[in-house]
Amino acid sequence: MTTGILLLAAGRARRFGTDKRLALLPHGHSVIHATIANVRASGLPFLVCLGARDTELIRRLQREGYRCQPCMRAGEGMGATLAEGVGHIPGWDGVLVALADMPWIAPVSYGLVAERLSVDSIVVPVHRGRRGHPVGFGRHFFPELVALRGDVGARPLLDAHTNRITELPLADPAINRDIDVPSDLLTG
Repeated sequence: MTTGILLLAAGRARRFGTDKRLALLPHGHSVIHATIANVRASGLPFLVCLGARDTELIRRLQREGYRCQPCMRAGEGMGATLAEGVGHIPGWDGVLVALADMPWIAPVSYGLVAERLSVDSIVVPVHRGRRGHPVGFGRHFFPELVALRGDVGARPLLDAHTNRITELPLADPAINRDIDVPSDLLTG
């Protein structure tokens, strides 16, 4: 089964105050580059979804060899970005939905979610009883993902298909750590 990662990186980061994707972590790498480094180290193929207006960031990432998808509907919210991104995946049987503001997720965590995924399942990683990311969806759910709208992401699918969800316990606390405000950059 071919599974890839859809890295959602089109958010406006209103709570952060500036473009948090470009904010520097203590080790000197930007948030988006640190996230991409871990996604890439997982060994899975990936596609970075950015806003259509992110032309300079798209150019930069493409020069670095990363496949990017400008999402025309990104302004509608995460659900719309996810829908558009799934519409452009290259023949995968499963997709892991990852968020660009989660730069500490261990590469092995992506691999473990992908290993557990099947074409008709949803895999949700869990750390200490709390669900996190990346969430895996088999291709059975692609039509519903493509139909998403607004800013709630894939939550409606999780609510509608509780019987298809496999919770995967992971030892990685980073599956629950994102960056919302500048002080979050220092806790890595």
